Amino acid sequence: MGLQIGELVPKKPIYLEKLRGKKIAIDALNTIYQFLSNIRQFDGTPLMDNRKRITSHLSGLFYRTIRLLEIGIKPIFVFDGKPPILKKLTLQNREERKEQAQVKFEQAKSAGDTANMLKYSKQTIKVTDEMVDESKKVIHALGLPVIQAPGEGEAQAALISKHDAHAVISQDYDCLLFGAPRLIQNLTLSRKKRTSTGTYVPIEPEVIELESVLNSLQITHDQLICLGILSGTDFNPGGIKGIGPKKALDIVKQYKQPVLIFGAIEKQMSEAGLEMPFDWKEIFELFKKPNVNKEYEIKFSKTNVKELKNVLCKEHDFSEDRVDSALRRLQEAREANTQKGLNEFS
Repeated sequence: MGLQIGELVPKKPIYLEKLRGKKIAIDALNTIYQFLSNIRQFDGTPLMDNRKRITSHLSGLFYRTIRLLEIGIKPIFVFDGKPPILKKLTLQNREERKEQAQVKFEQAKSAGDTANMLKYSKQTIKVTDEMVDESKKVIHALGLPVIQAPGEGEAQAALISKHDAHAVISQDYDCLLFGAPRLIQNLTLSRKKRTSTGTYVPIEPEVIELESVLNSLQITHDQLICLGILSGTDFNPGGIKGIGPKKALDIVKQYKQPVLIFGAIEKQMSEAGLEMPFDWKEIFELFKKPNVNKEYEIKFSKTNVKELKNVLCKEHDFSEDRVDSALRRLQEAREANTQKGLNEFS
């Protein structure tokens, strides 16, 4: 589940046109999961090519990225590396939930229950190495940077956003704990989200600014990390039993310093005959000094149309007419943006 602090943080709507000309670090794996979850038929079946290989991620990646490029946004895709050992429990829990969802999906399928087929199919998603490799090929062919993180992609994206990008695009709040100055969520071009029942609800892109979060909650960044650890992160799922985000906020404001915050918790747990279920210092250090590549290179290049068509059309049966149409729109938008830029100096 990751960090759940949505009820605490101030958000404000953002219009994508305001991001024209800006570099944006995209949490690639998080984005691929979204495409695999949302781009499905009414019964939960994902898009597939003629050989029954899933292509929902490629469809979403190609067409949404084209739209971002049309606007003038410069995406930088950041991929996860090896997860920290502390994330092992979270990954195990996710696998167990997927197995349970698969059983429920098969039961719904046998009953012809398309609503539950859609609901549970979304919970069985697995991003394979092949999907990641295909996604990287599409991104490279579009002429966009692919940054491989040694560890958590969110941490690497946060680092990039501190120095070379305007914001991070992700649905996860963990980027804020890693220090990302801005986090953009709900970046869907359709402005709507399909629920597990198959209905749609309107959503708008929103930006969360770290400085505004800290000012609104009247805490420091170190205290925000403590708040996250208390209520639960991917490194300590569930946090401390009985402590949600609001209670965690009260605790960090009362004790202020990390040592005092967790000292008080350890004392209360000891008096109740309990032990701290994790090493808070180790988790705190993961957010303060994550495993990142500080020598990353951001390089944009020309679109490789031949390679794009090879991956999308030849390998996965995409409509060549639709791909050509999208690429024409991109070329026209780039020419228009170039002319607009020239007019500003004429």
